[in-house]
Amino acid sequence: MKPPQVLPLAETLALQQSACARAGSQLYADVLGGVIADVAKGGVCGDILGPHGDDPFATALPLRFLGAVHRLVLVGRAPALAAHYPSAGGAPGPGLVGEFIAAVAEHRPEIEDRLGDGVQTNEVGRSAVLAPGYARVTEQTGLPLRVLEIGASGGLNLRWDRYWYDTGVTTMGDPDSPVRFVGAWQDAGAGLPRLGPVDVVERAGCDRNPIDVGTDDGRTTLRAYLWPDQVERRARLEAAFAVAEAVPATVERADLGEWAAARLSRPVRGVATVVAHSIVWQYVPRASRDHLRSALQKAGSRATADAPLAWLRMEPAGPVADLRLTRWPGGEEQVLATAEYHGIPVYWGPPPI
Repeated sequence: MKPPQVLPLAETLALQQSACARAGSQLYADVLGGVIADVAKGGVCGDILGPHGDDPFATALPLRFLGAVHRLVLVGRAPALAAHYPSAGGAPGPGLVGEFIAAVAEHRPEIEDRLGDGVQTNEVGRSAVLAPGYARVTEQTGLPLRVLEIGASGGLNLRWDRYWYDTGVTTMGDPDSPVRFVGAWQDAGAGLPRLGPVDVVERAGCDRNPIDVGTDDGRTTLRAYLWPDQVERRARLEAAFAVAEAVPATVERADLGEWAAARLSRPVRGVATVVAHSIVWQYVPRASRDHLRSALQKAGSRATADAPLAWLRMEPAGPVADLRLTRWPGGEEQVLATAEYHGIPVYWGPPPI
């Protein structure tokens, strides 16, 4: 069994800095540059992050740290830093890094408490990756969908069918939805995805720490994990909150392996059951992953044409994520697309060899 990867703190911070710059958040790239310098000179950031130096890389320590500080900005506790954060109406300026370090020093105990929280982005842009996969299952089975999402966070991507998708060739979803994906897909050798009517007759999810998007606290948590200068992501999140008010979706507190095993214990005829997740795998204990795989294999062995099973997942595959679909009966696996970790753009087609 391969142990979780643990990197030196400086390397972890540098990798996250590079990822933020690559994904278009210059604000966080600059902040992390300041954090790296502060750690190197034995400053407050090092005092806070140092005790977590043995945290596995996959637990995203830098994003937990940045999210804890961003939350302070959003609730009005760090007004000087807020002046630099577009998410709070500010604009990045030359004092950004200094105000960040000052806010960390002022609110150290609260930030230390928040470092135990897991990252919860519930990034709605990932629906642009997943939705064509769901459409593929409908196309191949001709059945309505029973959607089971693991690591569902606030359940926003459980409402994927209530968003609007337009590839320029085909469309799908609710044309009046405030969450809209237009031109989010690029041809990577398989044409653009084929979209079409879908019928979701059941939607349910689980998470180790579900977020209630019907509360101010829950919404603040999800806002805090967005990157402050990525205003398009923030606009999608706010639109998804509006959809969530009108579309019920239950997210239960549970271990994903146990939860999925219970729901896959017997075939459900007349529907295609789809177990789905996106950028969750790295946060899941190995025992839970193994439990889920075992549950899927057992359920797959019982699947029939009128009670099929699919496993749809968008997970890291190096510098990008890939979208994989496994279907039973048969257990055939396909790589349908690759995408940025936040979802857009989506490159439709298998990755080049």
